[in-house]
Amino acid sequence: MRNPPATFLSLFLVCLAVTAARAADELTSSCIAIAGLPSRQAIPAAFDPSTQAADEVAITYVGHSSFRIRSPQGVTIVTDYAGNAGFGPTPDVVTMNHAHSSHFTNFPDPAIAHVLPGWNEKGFGPIKHRLQVGDVLIRNVATDLYAEGVLIEENGNSIFIFETAGLCLGHLGHLHHKLTPEHIAAIGRIDILFAPVDGNYTMSLQGMAETAEQLRSSILIPMHWFSSSTLQRFIDGLSGKFPVELANAGTVLLSRNSLPTTPKILVLSPY
Repeated sequence: MRNPPATFLSLFLVCLAVTAARAADELTSSCIAIAGLPSRQAIPAAFDPSTQAADEVAITYVGHSSFRIRSPQGVTIVTDYAGNAGFGPTPDVVTMNHAHSSHFTNFPDPAIAHVLPGWNEKGFGPIKHRLQVGDVLIRNVATDLYAEGVLIEENGNSIFIFETAGLCLGHLGHLHHKLTPEHIAAIGRIDILFAPVDGNYTMSLQGMAETAEQLRSSILIPMHWFSSSTLQRFIDGLSGKFPVELANAGTVLLSRNSLPTTPKILVLSPY
């Protein structure tokens, strides 16, 4: 048998490397919906880490679209960081989006080890993050920014996904448009979804409700609402489709065994 040409052999080796890399990605990413007990623990905003169990993720609503997420190993992440990291130690990771100054800062605390912009600061193409910090895998899926239906910045927003303790948490950032099948495939399964529900600056309330139904996360946590009436309109739009739970607290502890058996809306109180 004749030896294969060098170009064929090189192509085969490249394909083999790509396949191996994809397999490695699949092994480290575990966005799988797991139904469990419909119970969780809501605690005051002044979170005491000693109350967090080894399999729980602590989520604290800082305000606007910022949340503090603390993994079982104590890795702390703040979403849509604009300078306010909430109460507690300096976060290990912050994520940002480019829509408005309330979603990013040009002067992050230099003590933060990992600052992840949701847009490409070089100005072309989407930014791609895949970062392992302790027991948390962080990745992103880029989306575009629009103003009154006009494209203003390609890949200016990122949906950040945080995988820890068997949970997949997805933060939609300043999402401006419906998700395509390609977006959904890249996102994967989201167990806990942080969704902007202002109904104006991001997407319409109907559009965001449709996105929530499309993703079918176990828990949807509303964010980016500017008044209780705006929040209520979003809840009313999903009336009969998702039950609503008012946590009446700033922090909630969640584990994969505490995910509800059917999707629900969980409203946290910001600081």
